[in-house]
Amino acid sequence: MRDLEELVERLEQGDLPLEESLAAFERGVMLTRTCQSALKEAEQKVEILLKKAGEPAIEAFTPDESKPG
Repeated sequence: MRDLEELVERLEQGDLPLEESLAAFERGVMLTRTCQSALKEAEQKVEILLKKAGEPAIEAFTPDESKPG
């Protein structure tokens, strides 16, 4: 996650040549996919643990867009 944040900062500065920007963007896409995969795996583990503990199923989360965040 830290690598992704650093890439975003570098890209936002706009100082990178086009070739480096494209390479950074590609790396960012890869890192985003890795983070999404890790999050999905963690969510599945939590759901399995809750089921084993007899807890109710996980409800879908809908963020409240009206709150600053």
